[in-house]
Amino acid sequence: YNYTILWEADSMSRRTDPNSQYKVAIHAINGYRYASTQPFQVDPETGKKVYRRVHWGTVDGSNKFIPGKNYLTAAPEDRGKLIFPDSWDLSEIKKLSGNREKGRPAIESQDENRLYGDIWLLEQIAEVTGIRKDLMKTFHNNEETVNAIMTMAMFLFTGKGTYNQLAAWQRITKAPCDRELTSPYITKFTQSITETDRMNLLKLRAARLGNEELCAVDSTSRSAWGDSLPDIRYGKNKDRLPLPQTTEVVVYTLDQHMPVYYRTLPDNTPDSRSLETILQDLKNAGFKNLVLITDRGYESIRNLEMYIDKKQRMIMGTKTGQAHVRKQIDSFGTFSHHPESMEIDPQERIYFKQFNLEYQIEGKRDNVKQADKLRLNLYFDPVRRSQDLIDLDIAIHAQGAALADIQARKLPLDDDAMICRVYRFYKLDYDAETRILNSYVLDDKKVEKARKEAGFFANTTHGLDIDAMTAQRHYSLRDEQEKYFSMMKGILGADRQRNSSELGKEGRLFVLFVAQIMGCYLANVRKEKLADKYHSIQDVLNEMRPIRFIEHPGTKPFITPFIGKQIEICDAFGFDIPDGCSPEYAVRRTNKGKPGRPRKNRLVVKDS
Repeated sequence: YNYTILWEADSMSRRTDPNSQYKVAIHAINGYRYASTQPFQVDPETGKKVYRRVHWGTVDGSNKFIPGKNYLTAAPEDRGKLIFPDSWDLSEIKKLSGNREKGRPAIESQDENRLYGDIWLLEQIAEVTGIRKDLMKTFHNNEETVNAIMTMAMFLFTGKGTYNQLAAWQRITKAPCDRELTSPYITKFTQSITETDRMNLLKLRAARLGNEELCAVDSTSRSAWGDSLPDIRYGKNKDRLPLPQTTEVVVYTLDQHMPVYYRTLPDNTPDSRSLETILQDLKNAGFKNLVLITDRGYESIRNLEMYIDKKQRMIMGTKTGQAHVRKQIDSFGTFSHHPESMEIDPQERIYFKQFNLEYQIEGKRDNVKQADKLRLNLYFDPVRRSQDLIDLDIAIHAQGAALADIQARKLPLDDDAMICRVYRFYKLDYDAETRILNSYVLDDKKVEKARKEAGFFANTTHGLDIDAMTAQRHYSLRDEQEKYFSMMKGILGADRQRNSSELGKEGRLFVLFVAQIMGCYLANVRKEKLADKYHSIQDVLNEMRPIRFIEHPGTKPFITPFIGKQIEICDAFGFDIPDGCSPEYAVRRTNKGKPGRPRKNRLVVKDS
């Protein structure tokens, strides 16, 4: 007999527990005990389940769970899905500020009397700039992660530089994060901040910009300890330090006075070559309708054609040595005080003239793209011209004296690149082997060119329907960005990169970007309303710092009163003083009765 047995897969096979991927178990590796789960994904091609292991922290010998990087950076809803064994000690989880219930905080620790005034001011700035709200969206409402970032950013304003002292600072300062931020934790935490987090934050900041926002683009060099970072290259920075360094690019909005974009590039990348990366990043982050303002370091024919191809509006500093600029300067001919065809601006006390330029490029499929309102703005400053001519004569005299000394002493010359840079106004004749100088003569063409260009400066605009002086006033605003770099390398102590890993570097730059947003808002308000009383943002923070946050077990915490100049600072920023901290009376007098002690009852004696 032949029998056919039919098996019902649903009834006979073992069913999969849907919560199994959330059950936490110990995964031992090389003597270390990790609390891990094994979530799975279904391969769409094969239909098979693909498992992976996720470590949420470590487990000590007494089964006490210590949260790790994955747990600390996870969203609250993802943490809630985890199923821990009943025998584990989860007391460390209860200490996390992001897991506490909403409402009045429960004071279960010891008595605390910590500084709070400067932190309170920075917290208000974080709210008004929207950076805290954007961070909450970036990290999926993970309050603990946001508090850690805010605490690290606020610590930079102390000027102590390194994060080694952050944990000690938390003991005397009421910071947003209640968890002790030790150096090992900070290293792991900054390494957990990804490029996705950076781009998500930039997209949120881009949504806060208005139409036709003026944005300055510039870069600065930043030295680093160590040489393990991929972007580090040796070079000569402004601080003249013999250290490896990177280039930090920042886009700074001149309307809202704060940074909106940042990126690190190798230091051997010229500004003119970095523009393509910047434009692509701005597009991916959702920045639209920006007016980019760049200095002469970003000027090149390649970048000009890129602006035209992408229809990017811009104001670009232009070198007077460019052929099309020299052509216009030569057209003025010889003049005594100023070119006759140029107009004067009484307010700026300079002469100006605007020229329309025709330029077209070949696009895809043999399409021709015409430049939109491409204009050259040429300016002339008679005072600057006189100073330039004096500097030119001094340079010619100094170079001639140096060459005469070299020839008399028969000293060998430097390399050709150094000669062209140091003795650029002279033609030199020297022996190629010994490099001994035979003779030198003044280069009349270079001198004549320098004399003609003296006092002139220029910029180029594209896609903007503005006159020459409006373009110059917009371009002059980019000097404000230099204060951004000064703040970064000064009060924030970020003149050095003190990390050795690529992940740590990106995370620390993320925190620095958050700190700069708060610092730039603080600096702008100080400049507009408090400049006569406070010379720097550090002075403002120092004035607010003595305000304290006092906590006692079993009682509601309170903030010490705001007095004197602290009230003036709050008024300048438009921030409301916390309840009970203002100088107003907590209990107001009513209109019932008269003030003073009540009258005593009189004993009235009547005559009999």
